[in-house]
Amino acid sequence: MEAKKSQKADLGNKKSLFFSIGLLIALGLILTAFEWRNYDDKLDLLATKSTNTFEELLEVPLTEQLPPPPAPVVQQPQIVEVPDEEEIQLDVNINFDVEAPRVEISNTVAIEAPVEEVDEIFTIVEESASPVGGMPAFYKYLVETMKYPPQARRLGIEGKVTLQFVVDKNGVIGEVKVLKGIGSGCDEEAVRVMQKAPNWSPGKQRGKAVKQRCIVPISFKM
Repeated sequence: MEAKKSQKADLGNKKSLFFSIGLLIALGLILTAFEWRNYDDKLDLLATKSTNTFEELLEVPLTEQLPPPPAPVVQQPQIVEVPDEEEIQLDVNINFDVEAPRVEISNTVAIEAPVEEVDEIFTIVEESASPVGGMPAFYKYLVETMKYPPQARRLGIEGKVTLQFVVDKNGVIGEVKVLKGIGSGCDEEAVRVMQKAPNWSPGKQRGKAVKQRCIVPISFKM
């Protein structure tokens, strides 16, 4: 018959427990050895150091006190007597015997020659030049005197010829020229009639007769 072992008598079950206890004991011994060594090092370090925590007092030499500087001497202003002003006599020699420059006055009087008045030709005056008897009389003169050019009649040309002329102080008409023409002999006929026109009343400026430049249109109509 096989013998049976009791669980209480079996030591194999407590093997892990014994191993853990032994491991803890070995670890404790190692830590105790390290702590003991550090404690010895600390004792040696404290022995080398001085236990006197007071700082050495340095002796400071006494400073010699110098006597204060003497007070500055105030110098009183000195009053200097100024002698009375001396009269200075200067010998001034003024010579008034100087000849003044002579100015010769001529008895001759220069007479300026009269300037010839230039007749100005006005364009706008206070009282404009006009035909004697008015414009109706002038138009009547044109109808009676003017001849329609044959070439213009043949070509059927009609229109206005604008003339420019000057009425002098006596009312005489001159300097007739065409400003705008229509050709075919009408321009020449208008100039001819205007040059033979009777005198006009001259223009006046400030009540005085003056030359005036005038412009008149002449119509050609068949």
